[in-house]
Amino acid sequence: MARQSPLDDPGNSHHAWSRYKRLMRFMVAFSVVVAAIAMTYLYTQVENVSIHFYIATALGIVAAVSLMAALMGLVFLSSGTGHDEAVENSLDALDDQDAGKFGGNKR
Repeated sequence: MARQSPLDDPGNSHHAWSRYKRLMRFMVAFSVVVAAIAMTYLYTQVENVSIHFYIATALGIVAAVSLMAALMGLVFLSSGTGHDEAVENSLDALDDQDAGKFGGNKR
């Protein structure tokens, strides 16, 4: 049976998720600044481009950076709270089930 995760404690969970939300607010703001810098650079270098080009490029930058930050933030949240250690090794559990089911020994 899996051990209880530290994220099951409301105090730990609140602290971890508030830290994650703070990280996400910072990274979204950072991605908007980077998109603004990129749009300024593109505006000065490229001529005769539709406004749709700038909108799509800015949204793509913000979406890509925000998605990367969200996924990496979840990795740090899971690892930093000890949630990863609470999960049992599923391969060992499967080996135990197979050994009992087929009457064989564990490797």
